Amino acid sequence: MSEWDTAERIALREAATEFTRREVVPHLAEWEDAGELPRELHKRTAEAGLLAIGFPEDVGGDGGTMIDAAIATEAMLAAGGSTGLQASLFTHSISTPHIIDSGNSELIERYVRPTLAGELIGSLGVTEPGGGSDVANIRTRAVRDGDDYVVNGAKTFITSGVRADFVTTAVRTGEAGHGGISLLVIDKNTPGFTVGRSLRKMGWHCSDTAELYFEDVRVPASNLVGEENGGFYLVMQQFVSERLNLAVQAYGTAQRALDLSVDYARERETFGRPLIARQVIRHKLVDMHTRTAAARALTRAALERSVTTDKSDLTLIRDAVVAKNQAVDCVEFVVNEAVQIFGGMGYMRESEIERHYRDARILGIGGGATEVMKDLAAKLLGY
Repeated sequence: MSEWDTAERIALREAATEFTRREVVPHLAEWEDAGELPRELHKRTAEAGLLAIGFPEDVGGDGGTMIDAAIATEAMLAAGGSTGLQASLFTHSISTPHIIDSGNSELIERYVRPTLAGELIGSLGVTEPGGGSDVANIRTRAVRDGDDYVVNGAKTFITSGVRADFVTTAVRTGEAGHGGISLLVIDKNTPGFTVGRSLRKMGWHCSDTAELYFEDVRVPASNLVGEENGGFYLVMQQFVSERLNLAVQAYGTAQRALDLSVDYARERETFGRPLIARQVIRHKLVDMHTRTAAARALTRAALERSVTTDKSDLTLIRDAVVAKNQAVDCVEFVVNEAVQIFGGMGYMRESEIERHYRDARILGIGGGATEVMKDLAAKLLGY
């Protein structure tokens, strides 16, 4: 028995599987068409003890580590969930950790605890219309004015931005470069803060994505997360968790696509024989399995290290980057092969495979584009 298969984690996997089959799968197509998840799903997920896995109990979380969170993600995808569901339902995994790490008890009580209870929805506002991965050069500016900061600027591609009650926002409070960035928690109902159109996307249809605009938005200085001009470090510190989470989503989706492909190949007959009787199909399935197993092993090894290693450790940062890229490469290959095995049915919106094919494409962009990750890996490896 490994640490991934203890009695408690087997029970967690079973609970996440049952919850997904009962509360998610029957409604997922409807949520895809609606372009967002219902707010009550957050509350139901919290009541099931699945919303805040991996978050400390002293801030309202369910406890556990990133391994426990990964197990729940694996189970939800295996039961018929999607990465779009993961992105929207668990956006707090990227919007609240900075607040927790800051140790600001007031902000934790106001934002973190109710979010982990499913009562609030938070999002993270970093990406801007003029830039994505270049976090050090954001332009949204916050100028101190008495007890407030006055914020002007815009954000785009913000996951859960339409439904969010607050946005943990990266702003420029100092000079150019990474040393002039801070984080502010901005409430949606603040005058001057407007949410633009809900963006239509290739995939992640059930995950609302927004453009945000700030025009002379006055934010209490008490909503500063950590130290002024210390936001870049807080953002970078969380990238390890985000990238490993995306890697889990990638190999979890690949495993689901493989499982569906195997079932279909056994059931579908062509020219009097099941598809799986064809050598070319069996070889495709072997390749799909091999890449998925490799991505899972690499990511799990990094997750195990993350439990005992500081997030600023350069070797952990390296392992997270490499795991994400490997898992993304895996899922892109596997879902493509899965659609090919399903043939025309794989191209139909009624097919689950079609959803995974669309959803997988964002994984090599979010959390750091594949090309940026590869260059970072080269530096960390000393190449």
